[in-house]
Amino acid sequence: MKDKRILYVSSEVVPYLPETEIASTAFNVAKKAHSKGVQTRIFMPRFGVINERRHQLHEVIRLSGMNLIINDMDMPLIIKVASIPKERMQVYFIDNDEYFKRKAIFSDEDDQLFSDNDERAIFFAKGVVETVKKLNWAPDIIHVHGWMASLLPLYIKEYYSDEPLFSESKIITSVYNKDFEGELNSDLAEKIKFDKISDDKIQVLKEPNYTNIIKSAVSNSDAIVQGSQEIPEEISEEIEKTDIPALSYQEEDSFESYLNFYQELISEE
Repeated sequence: MKDKRILYVSSEVVPYLPETEIASTAFNVAKKAHSKGVQTRIFMPRFGVINERRHQLHEVIRLSGMNLIINDMDMPLIIKVASIPKERMQVYFIDNDEYFKRKAIFSDEDDQLFSDNDERAIFFAKGVVETVKKLNWAPDIIHVHGWMASLLPLYIKEYYSDEPLFSESKIITSVYNKDFEGELNSDLAEKIKFDKISDDKIQVLKEPNYTNIIKSAVSNSDAIVQGSQEIPEEISEEIEKTDIPALSYQEEDSFESYLNFYQELISEE
């Protein structure tokens, strides 16, 4: 795997956000790959709770300045970058004042999901792709963690299907235990449809709950990793139906298995 390129895209990553299973796994798997000579890039949203001064985030002017169209609205894309101390791993932050400035992550003080979480997820997916295009950095593997990153497989396979930079990329989605109750904005499917993604691809997102968002990611991925010891039964059944390569749950001291899994996936070509 030395000198291969792996793009890690996660809703959460330590040390920038509190330690959760997703935040820790995304970081530790990337760290393991990086330690073996793999070229890594990590992308996450720049949530307003992240302390920019402490973590030394700075805007990358040459990458910022684009506007992304979200549901027929122009939304400015701001790119920030930081380096994880000791690891020399670069983390890119997708930012926009409208979507990410608030001092919270996914929910308000009453624990209600933000009504624009659907648009934030679309913005994040498109922002990652547009930034990687500007970097001209073709990844061998794209590894997705967390529901807010889970529209990325759909967008790469459909909206960016003609983008040569990703033509050889293998998409892996890590599936975790249920992360939120309820649903995102019921207009999510229509907002994705605005990007001329076909009805059959967004049908599952008409009811935008956690299970269906992950099902969409699974159906547009080339391989799956079980990120939690237990995952929703409905998603397990979906994975079995797809018949794509799957890696079972791994304890942290077994993260070497991820690298072997990547290698097998790349070698299948």
